[in-house]
Amino acid sequence: MASKQKLHPGALPELLGYRLRLAQQAVFRDYATSVQGLSPGRVGLLITIDANPGVTQSRLAEAVNRDRSTMVAVLDQLEARGLIERRRGADRRTNGLWMTRSGRRLLASALRGIARHEQRVASRLSPAERRQLLELLGKISE
Repeated sequence: MASKQKLHPGALPELLGYRLRLAQQAVFRDYATSVQGLSPGRVGLLITIDANPGVTQSRLAEAVNRDRSTMVAVLDQLEARGLIERRRGADRRTNGLWMTRSGRRLLASALRGIARHEQRVASRLSPAERRQLLELLGKISE
């Protein structure tokens, strides 16, 4: 009969990537209960479009570090849901991206859920620790 003892983790707890992955999984599980219908990536795109009305597809792809061809399919989905619209740019070769009224409403709702989610996720951290964690994660991702 198999033992119910916990397995020894070996070197795993000392590996930064392993700890980041565990943290990511915990954060994503909580996110899924807080924000229905929009993945973190899609929310990030909507936030960026909302903050930069008229941004081009290629500039958005560059800003969020995504392949332009992948970006087109994602934007097609957001447009089909009525969350964004493409408008012809000044030079006629580019399209600007704009939030729709429906997109702004959904984003506002998502942001309320995200605020509750962020509060839960950071509940074990002091404000100074939260700021420090954000700073350290920024250093790693640069």
